[in-house]
Amino acid sequence: MNPLDTPEESLADGFARRMLGLSQALDEPARDLLFRAARAVSLATSAGHVCVDLREALQLGPQDDVSAACAQLQATGLVTLSDSPSLLPLVIDSANRLYLARYFDYERRLAAALLARTGPLAAEPQPEDRALLDRLFSANRARLEERADWQKLGCAMALCNRLTIVAGGPGTGKTTTLVSLLAVLLRAQPQLRVALAAPTGKAAQRMREAMQQRAAALPEDIRDRLPDKVHTVHRLLGAVPDRRRFRHHAGNPLPIDLLVVDEASMLDLALATRLLEAVPGEARVVFLGDKDQLAAVEAGAVFHEICTDPGLDDGCRERLAALTGCAVAAIRPLPPRQASPLRNCAVWLDDSLRYRQDSGIGQLAADINRGDGAAALRRLGSGAHPELEWIRDGGPRLAAVSMNALAAGFDTYREAVQAFTGDAADAFAAFDRFRVLCAVRASERGAERLNQALSARFREGLRDPRDKARNPWFPGRPLIITSNDYGLGLFNGDVGLCLPAAEGGLLAYFPEPGGGYRSLAPSRLPPHETAFAMTVHKAQGSEFAQVALVLPATSSRVLSRELLFTAVTRARRKVMLFGAAEMLAQAIATQTQRNSGLLDRLRELAPPSPVEGSRAAHDRVS
Repeated sequence: MNPLDTPEESLADGFARRMLGLSQALDEPARDLLFRAARAVSLATSAGHVCVDLREALQLGPQDDVSAACAQLQATGLVTLSDSPSLLPLVIDSANRLYLARYFDYERRLAAALLARTGPLAAEPQPEDRALLDRLFSANRARLEERADWQKLGCAMALCNRLTIVAGGPGTGKTTTLVSLLAVLLRAQPQLRVALAAPTGKAAQRMREAMQQRAAALPEDIRDRLPDKVHTVHRLLGAVPDRRRFRHHAGNPLPIDLLVVDEASMLDLALATRLLEAVPGEARVVFLGDKDQLAAVEAGAVFHEICTDPGLDDGCRERLAALTGCAVAAIRPLPPRQASPLRNCAVWLDDSLRYRQDSGIGQLAADINRGDGAAALRRLGSGAHPELEWIRDGGPRLAAVSMNALAAGFDTYREAVQAFTGDAADAFAAFDRFRVLCAVRASERGAERLNQALSARFREGLRDPRDKARNPWFPGRPLIITSNDYGLGLFNGDVGLCLPAAEGGLLAYFPEPGGGYRSLAPSRLPPHETAFAMTVHKAQGSEFAQVALVLPATSSRVLSRELLFTAVTRARRKVMLFGAAEMLAQAIATQTQRNSGLLDRLRELAPPSPVEGSRAAHDRVS
């Protein structure tokens, strides 16, 4: 092993060598080709891609024959084409994408599970449904006048469909759409079995809080029927301790009539596949998420791909018009990013109410989304928005004044810890007022190093007799779980706080899915880290009053438009940004691209449309 290799490179080298070991009789050119292919696809999946372009994997030049290389790989006995009846360890599809077999299998299974849910439900919505929708969205009608109400249309789509995808940024009404949908369904079916889920514990907690806020306006009899628990996806599927499987799957589906997944942009390919396969065939599925946020940490960008086409055919528009009272002519969705067989299943919400029209945070997020780095830099540097603060600190390590500003952000939380008498809710509320987000994990400006520095500053200000200098545990230490523990019911991304126990010592508190908090001895916790600072990826699904974003001093492959947008939109009231103009401009100019073939799998498995079918019949006759 080369000491300069990254862990991903070492893993890729090991995988490639194992592949060579499965086929000893190859000549040197074939061994070299197989090694390069296996190493490249392993590195690609480590970077979040589902596959890699074969030409790129084999480092072929423009004049090289990719079909010949494909044939050579097939001759090794370890590579198969995607239309083969059985898969070998490596798979090449018709677009010359190279896959690990399990990821090609996941992609094909997910496409089949999605397509099985397309098309309207057999049962038609009732007149009472339209009447309730009109009441629930009456405030929107006054605001929008004759324009289409896409929140209401999204809700109506979910009443008609088994699969609905609602994509929108912060404050665009995803939760309002969901609560209204639940109100209509539960009015007609009080015994409806509903499962609410999110990929992480923090996202599940935020979903529950947001639903409680929106539900306050509902009639009491309907409000009392709303589900009060939001599960992580792993908890919902029934992760089996110490085994890589779930209790619920296609052979033992979830006992539900409706599944709603919030923050669905965080779902990776494998988890999305296993989740959808565990849903009964007649149950509704609703995915909520932000198509402009970061994709999952693991391989895949499922939500980004399934919501790529918000198009509606005439029949769908007529059904939605009849249910909502909106004129058919007014139901004009935005153009698709790419055409998809999941047409008639997706709604894009783009009217944000979280930020005022003159909000610097909202306008900065829009600049970033458009890729307009010049506008973003002008806005940050203008001083016209008190909710935006740009500290032009781009050195190898943060300056003392910057560290002072970050440490001061936790003053309110430290006071809450000092005043703690047993109510964890107050401590969590104080902690969520401010968070430090980092683009990278390991560097002088990364989450690991900043956690060390902020912990030391926090302990200095605390001056608590229970805080022993050499003990990593101290009152107020925030924690983020980094590995699933199915026995304890704690999962990667769950955030807890270490707080004083009544009988002395310390306990780690975590939110419960149904509300309230539970406490555990620190010694019982699964792998975890301090969480004064966290990577932007870890912060997805969270919301804070104030965010401090620390950019790296030098270029990094993780810097992207999606990362910056996700970080900025975690804040409700203020964004502090620490970094040089060059790093900001680089991030805004870099759009993330995940290699995947999910749309092609959907097209391959989708039945031909009536128009395509008639053309095919005509061609056969001709």
